[in-house]
Amino acid sequence: MSPAATAERTSPAAYSPGLEGVIAAESAICQVDEGAAGLRYRGYAIGDLAEHSSFEEVAFLLLYGHLPSRGELDTFSTQLSRESGLPDGVRRFIDSLPPNAHLMDVLRTGISWLGLVDSDADDGSRDANLRKAVRLLAQIPSLIADSYRTMTGDKPAPSPNGGFAERLLHLVGTAARQEATDAMVQALNASLILYAEHELNASTFAARVTASTMTDLHGAITAAVAALKGPLHGGANEAVAAMLAEIGRPERAEAWLREALAHKRRVMGFGHRVLRQGDARSDIIRRHAERLSRLCGDHTWYDIASTLERIMLEEKGLRPNLDFYTAVAYRLMGIPQALSTPLFVCSRITGWCAHVIEQQDHNRLIRPRAIYRGPTPRPYEPLDRRG
Repeated sequence: MSPAATAERTSPAAYSPGLEGVIAAESAICQVDEGAAGLRYRGYAIGDLAEHSSFEEVAFLLLYGHLPSRGELDTFSTQLSRESGLPDGVRRFIDSLPPNAHLMDVLRTGISWLGLVDSDADDGSRDANLRKAVRLLAQIPSLIADSYRTMTGDKPAPSPNGGFAERLLHLVGTAARQEATDAMVQALNASLILYAEHELNASTFAARVTASTMTDLHGAITAAVAALKGPLHGGANEAVAAMLAEIGRPERAEAWLREALAHKRRVMGFGHRVLRQGDARSDIIRRHAERLSRLCGDHTWYDIASTLERIMLEEKGLRPNLDFYTAVAYRLMGIPQALSTPLFVCSRITGWCAHVIEQQDHNRLIRPRAIYRGPTPRPYEPLDRRG
């Protein structure tokens, strides 16, 4: 590249803090559509997938590029069930966890462990990466549930039957009467679909940057997990859950929010870096949260959320994002607050793996530039002259 071209690319005019608005990749995985569709996974509107599909179908779609036939889905679902066990080394790691460990740190280290002992550890081919992706998708729910139970003094739960969402709810949720349980499975299935992919968010970009070095898939996913832990990304849903718990009662919601706004406190679960006109995913999960409130006979959390939503729109013109009503739904499912962000991983692992594979299919090392803001050129001064 010529000096003139380099200067143009690193000029202040070309600088975009946080890479906002910068096009950094071409992708066939997810389209961010600010219209009614919201998002499209490989061409399919996310609302259609959340209403009519299963998470297993969507995971297959993201990884393989097409919706599965019945035979392909049966084979894929069988793989997920068969591969869900954890190797002995990972179980020993879980047994050694300190009780105050953050589960996202546990996941980050646990995924590194899984990479060490994966049967395709030394194979970075596309086919091997697809096999690794399926194993990770199957193993992560067990890693989360067993780690949480061990840290809280419980025994690991036996492997349940059913579809992916049903098994996951059994591992991390609560018991309820059948009608409510069915609704919980449907809500969790929708949540997994809605969280599965979202273009170049921070964790996905971290995965693609790491994958562009042609490192292994588990290494790229470890980078993504580290990024997701941050409260401005995946940790936001955990922060919403904490906020709802702090408010506690519907009659406190308005006063709490107005005080927070008066003191310029950040209210979690509102606005989106890309979806400026509102997040269509939020409308989908809100309907599930309202239904669960009715079936569980507990309107507390939905009523708090509804009050916050109304006032935030009136006062700030902000609409809720996906994290907001997901926190309500998870609370009604009996999912512990500490599992909010780890459950994000159960879903987004599909999008991450799809992006890692896509990046390495058409790879170019991701290496942006920076505008230098440091001192002007100065001579070196020997140590004995510096006083």
